[in-house]
Amino acid sequence: MSQTKLLKDIQILHGPDQQVERGSVLISEGVILAFGKKALHQAKTLNISPSSSSSKLLLAPCLVDPHSVLEEPISGHCENLSSLCHSAALCGYGQIALLPRSPSWRDCPERLQGFINDQSNVIIHLWGGFSLNGKGAEMAPHADLLRHGAIGLAEDDFTPSLELIRRSLLLGELGKAPILFAPRDKEIQGEGLVREGIETLRAGWNPNPITSETIPLANLLTMHSENPEISLRVMNLSTAKAVEMLKASKDPPMSTVSWWHLVADINHLNPTDPGWRVTPSLGGKEDRRALIKAAQEGIITAIGVHAVPIDDEDIQLPPDKRTPGLAGHHLVLPLLWQELIVKENWSIEQLWNSLSFGPSKILNSSAECLSPGSRRWLLFDPDSSWTQAKDSPNTSNAANQPMEGCRLSGKVIDSGLKSLPKSQID
Repeated sequence: MSQTKLLKDIQILHGPDQQVERGSVLISEGVILAFGKKALHQAKTLNISPSSSSSKLLLAPCLVDPHSVLEEPISGHCENLSSLCHSAALCGYGQIALLPRSPSWRDCPERLQGFINDQSNVIIHLWGGFSLNGKGAEMAPHADLLRHGAIGLAEDDFTPSLELIRRSLLLGELGKAPILFAPRDKEIQGEGLVREGIETLRAGWNPNPITSETIPLANLLTMHSENPEISLRVMNLSTAKAVEMLKASKDPPMSTVSWWHLVADINHLNPTDPGWRVTPSLGGKEDRRALIKAAQEGIITAIGVHAVPIDDEDIQLPPDKRTPGLAGHHLVLPLLWQELIVKENWSIEQLWNSLSFGPSKILNSSAECLSPGSRRWLLFDPDSSWTQAKDSPNTSNAANQPMEGCRLSGKVIDSGLKSLPKSQID
């Protein structure tokens, strides 16, 4: 923001455990100066008139992404650290935690270097590798990774052997640092691309058995009940059965769900949409409904973006040969606003619990909040209409962005987060 603005009678959410209120805010050069009567008084002193704005506008804390993938932060032509921070800043994501997946797996301290971006105030967290090279066979140096800046330890997209996890617990190097595992058994999944069901058979997709998620989840829940002192996080739940298991657990661990599994299911997705090819596999309507309800009730702690950007060459491959995953931080809030607030009657507070405050709990980090002197805010217009296009200057270069060409409602129209213009990003 390159000027001073007074926004009057808009919706404001200050932080966690607070209610949305109507009020005024004075912002100059991207920095919040004052709220309420102080904002009105200071604006009068500066001879600033209220900006023309809709009463539906929402000023709220930045969003937090608990896990995404950035394989080549320096040289990636599809996505790199600069382009990621650029798109994140424009859509209000103030924190992004990156999984250790990389050609040089982030499983030793020296591979945690080089992630400081002086041109942006988007905070980048790093998950250190739980196992060497992400193979799930040998332990990475956990204490060294945590000592040199890893926010926690994570595997890639599957659960390592219980023997390896128990060895880690026996060493006692984890402390209160979170460990993040996806409840997925690669061998049970086999060649399955889409969650098993009648619709999957009719469409001719290779089915992914529900047990590829429920069996490793049962093991993780048992391990957590036997070791309640560990900060276990379960990543990307995707089935109604998994939700049932989590609800039945006496002391369930924190967990996440991918935003896409709340928006799409196999019943109405276009056959050519890149959203078919994701990990974990997309399920049916019953799965999506159960995940939405669990997130609303706080049984699932957070909604993750879990972006996995791929290039034009990769997206042209057949689905079973393509790298699974989607990209598009800018799509998350607009699509979830329509799906959860407009259609499902979620409150704004519930949505921010899932998109900002809950993800901070996953990361053991302080919650985002609004305060005078801060640039960490976003301004969302639920009525703003726009067309999704992956070549937009406000998005990444990833080819696997869903909803291409679709007319969407809701957009972050301003943010205090800083970033280089896309034209200056290599």
